[in-house]
Amino acid sequence: MACAQVSEAIAQAGTLPDNQQPAAFEQLLNNLKTISSPQTISDDFRAILQAVFSGSIGIVLVRAIVSQFVATLKSFDNADLWIEVGQYTLAQLSAQQSTYLDQASEICELIADGHEQNEDNLEAAKVLAEIPLDSSQRKVTNEERVKIWVRIVRNYLEIDDTTTAETYLNKLKNVIYTVSDPALNLHFKLSQARIQDAKRAFLSASQAYHEISFSPAISEDERTHTLGMAVKCAILAPAGPLRSRALGRLIKDERSVNLEEFGILEKIFFDRLLVPAEVDKFAKELAPHQLATTSDGSTVLAKAVVEHNLLGASRLYSNIGFEALGVLLGLDAEKAEDTTARMIEQGRLVGRIDQIDQIIWFEGGEASGEKGSGRAEMTVGKEMRRWDTNVQAVAEEVENITNALQREFPDFVAANLVV
Repeated sequence: MACAQVSEAIAQAGTLPDNQQPAAFEQLLNNLKTISSPQTISDDFRAILQAVFSGSIGIVLVRAIVSQFVATLKSFDNADLWIEVGQYTLAQLSAQQSTYLDQASEICELIADGHEQNEDNLEAAKVLAEIPLDSSQRKVTNEERVKIWVRIVRNYLEIDDTTTAETYLNKLKNVIYTVSDPALNLHFKLSQARIQDAKRAFLSASQAYHEISFSPAISEDERTHTLGMAVKCAILAPAGPLRSRALGRLIKDERSVNLEEFGILEKIFFDRLLVPAEVDKFAKELAPHQLATTSDGSTVLAKAVVEHNLLGASRLYSNIGFEALGVLLGLDAEKAEDTTARMIEQGRLVGRIDQIDQIIWFEGGEASGEKGSGRAEMTVGKEMRRWDTNVQAVAEEVENITNALQREFPDFVAANLVV
């Protein structure tokens, strides 16, 4: 029940002519903080709104009162009050058909603000989705659409519902190029990066995060955090030439040396083998979806580490047996063979597999990244020709040294050279 002072003010406003009532309600709303109490504030708002709609005030004036009503409600900075009174107000406005679409949109945004403050992101997204953005009776600019859709995307991302978030992101893609607001464009890029990250498109996410980390629109701490996200995504990406290029861009960024992830970034860039302690330390900094289990039962991180160590092994060995490689990677021999075969087939590793002798032969050079390009051609006598080339190189060096001695010390050579 409304407090006595509010009830009295409403009664007095009702006795005034229609053209004077808006000013009376506006004064009541301005004084509401001083005459109301926390126990009655919700009922006071309801009583005011009910009086406004039950009177004979014209639609244009009612719209102005409702806008003032929303501004006063927001000034109380009480999320629960916003939700409770906002839902009641929305029900009252809905009964007026499409007369108060702008005011209903304001109320929806205020209710969403309340849900966001209470960290109820799902409800916030649902309320925002109810805002009419394509109504012929309400003119909505592309910037206003983007503002709402960005909020919906961010709320769905907070609850890891990337599928629904991507639906609204696709709507954003159709109009974002018409919006010049740098903050909205930044939020769009960040949402796009987060969705790519959640979908395990780590290379694309890394590039997007890295671009955002240069934005002057965010603070220095946020730029550093975003750069760290770019590094994490690059490390989790499938090993191969594309990831190597991404790692190269990040390690050349002079800001990277200040990151906690720089140590593991450097080791991966230079194809050094990772030890379990380093991997465990890195895992503690990852988000839950980055530690998710894949279809083969391993985690995203474990798979990335295995593939990296396999690539590192290819730089250390010309060939290695299935069993030895399995020990090196922490896998059984069959799993080590399967992983190697997949990387060769996908063009991320150059080599060949001898299944009879159970040996993997690695070839030097960088893989192309094109599917099917990683198979090394097996040629008869190839190893023997390589041996012959090495012997020839040694013989030529001995000959060069002998000629140099003859030029510099002819007497010594004549006395000691055995023909």
